Amino acid sequence: MAVIPALPAGLPRLAAWTLYGIAQGCAATGVWVVAHECGHHAFSDYQLLDDVLGMVLHTSLLVPYFSWKFSHRRHHANHASMENDEVFVPEQRAVLAWYAPCVRNPVGRVLFIGAHLTIGWPLYLMFNANGRAYPRWANHFNPYGPIFSVGRERILVFVTDVGLLAVLFTLFKLAAVFGFWWVVRVYGVPVLVVQFWVVLVTYLHHTHHALPHYDSSEWDWLRGALATVDRDYGVINYILHNVTDTHVLHHIFPAMPHYHAMEATKAIRPVLGHYYKRDATPIAKALWREAKECIFVESMQDRKGVLWYSNKL
Repeated sequence: MAVIPALPAGLPRLAAWTLYGIAQGCAATGVWVVAHECGHHAFSDYQLLDDVLGMVLHTSLLVPYFSWKFSHRRHHANHASMENDEVFVPEQRAVLAWYAPCVRNPVGRVLFIGAHLTIGWPLYLMFNANGRAYPRWANHFNPYGPIFSVGRERILVFVTDVGLLAVLFTLFKLAAVFGFWWVVRVYGVPVLVVQFWVVLVTYLHHTHHALPHYDSSEWDWLRGALATVDRDYGVINYILHNVTDTHVLHHIFPAMPHYHAMEATKAIRPVLGHYYKRDATPIAKALWREAKECIFVESMQDRKGVLWYSNKL
């Protein structure tokens, strides 16, 4: 990074900053994954150590550690439940959003994908976009919002907010010394890359035509845990600590550390048989296909409580 300002102005310097932002963002996404493991108490044998480290790492990336830990825990407890899952809750045909038909054409699909990958993460944190329906505004920063129901959670959400304000104040002071655009180049762009990877990876884990969702008449924890799919991102698998291609295992054993996830996945595949889902479709092709085919869910006539993705309006 120190040598980039010494490069000739124009294209060489722009290319160098772009490569820096992408590389730093990929590495920082690996840090995000470690903090995610801390939230599952999968990093060490000590809850306090996990929470302190997770708080430091996630807060440095402007992620509300405790707030998201609590909602993410409920996501694992209720995965694929139409009523109780916290995020990636698909719409049903009868209550489709106004923009849903637009996704069926290529231009609308490009806009949908672009919006998801750039602003999807902050919209989820601030407005619960694509999340569970609550009777009032839900977000990850209000200790008294409907996501958090007990006093201890609310106290830790407040602690999370204080940590985020401290990071924002630090960024403000850095901008005052080095300039706004320096902060954007050094910190802002990598954080945007982190958000890109978080949304891309989680969207493709939970969106596939072979993944069912269940209403309360059919849902149970194991069915929900198995309603996810492993993907192959090539070398990115290793940079992201294999969170990409061991997600089925993660939903069954969320407290398992990432450094055992590959061997454990190999062990459970023959046990799960056809219940184990893996799709090796190239990621760009898979993203385009899922955005095209997985617009809403609907039940089949023979199983009213089991809902499948469709795009046939």
